[in-house]
This record gives sequence, structure tokens and C-alpha cells, in this order.
Amino acid sequence: MATIDVFNHNVPAESSFGYSQAIKSGTLIHVSGQLSLDEAGDFLHPDDFAAQLAQVHRNFDKVLDHYGATRNQIVSQTVYMVDLQRNATAMSEGNLAYFGDHRPVSTVLGVTGLYFPGQVVEISFIIDTELPA
Repeated sequence: MATIDVFNHNVPAESSFGYSQAIKSGTLIHVSGQLSLDEAGDFLHPDDFAAQLAQVHRNFDKVLDHYGATRNQIVSQTVYMVDLQRNATAMSEGNLAYFGDHRPVSTVLGVTGLYFPGQVVEISFIIDTELPA
């Protein structure tokens, strides 16, 4: 029987909204949409796509560190972006900087809004720990 390993950033929304940041089941890790939150759960960088994306990646790196995983084991990302056309170049540049030569599959969805006022990006990920680190 597979074991389940849950990870949280310990921000208030996890308990008030009722979710976990990540769950590992078997070799797969499913990561909730990461957004531009600090350690206290405060939203950072309203309307600044590049700064929000950098914070999303920092928060995601905490998930990777918790599981001893690397960016090379990311198999999929789903990106939710406000104003897709305006932010597409910044997203592309951020992806290339974050992933280097690794190329996970990616679905990008243009949305009219996200949870926080000024939030312009949220990204969920899937990791496979059987892949080479």
C-alpha cells in the first residue's frame, strides 16, 4: 500500500481554506497552485508578474527541498495567468531561467482573475521522484 506524505508552508490559508501544498503518493508529488505568498501567508508583489513568478518559484523550491526532489523531476506544470498576451514573454523568460535545459510539459491558461487583488500568476506542478535527479 502506498503511503501519503503531505507538505504545507504553514500559512493560515491552508487550514482556513482546507488544502495542502503538496501530497506525495507513491512516486508522484502533486503540488497545489503556488502563488506569491511570504512565510506568513501575506500576498506579495501585486500586479508585478516577474516578481510574483520569482516568488512562486521560491515557494515551489521549498516543496522540492522537502521531498529531496529536483527541477529535473518536474513532469508537468499548469500555469494560470491574468492578461496572457501581456505576460507571455515574462512567463517564457521565467520558465527558461527556472528550468534550464529541462522541459516539463506545460499547460498555460489565460484567466480573468485569481484569488488576490493584483495576483497575476499561479502554477501547479507534478513531480515524479522515479526520474533521475
